[in-house]
Amino acid sequence: MSNTGNIFANLPVIGWADEDIAALLDVPGLRVERIVSTGQASPPGFWYDQPRAEWVLLLSGAARLRFDGEDEARALKPGDYVFIPARRRHRVDWTSPDAPTVWLALHFDGGRESNCD
Repeated sequence: MSNTGNIFANLPVIGWADEDIAALLDVPGLRVERIVSTGQASPPGFWYDQPRAEWVLLLSGAARLRFDGEDEARALKPGDYVFIPARRRHRVDWTSPDAPTVWLALHFDGGRESNCD
């Protein structure tokens, strides 16, 4: 983890086996990550069920994010952000296989309710 950098530096190549997750800031109560997807998706039947709230911003690429209980996945494009309350089951249905999908993810304590609209 560095004090400075560029969020678009050293992106993995398309077809990389796993998502690339890098901690940009990790302090008590808050973790900021850069996540780079290159065609990855959650495994069939898998749902994230995280103990911390998460706010994600899609910086580049494209993705579809699905929440448990919703019929359709949410299509995300650059500039779209989503608040995910703690324990809200969700999954990544799809990320672009043609260009890196770069996410900025903030994981923080609390956050069962959102003040964002």
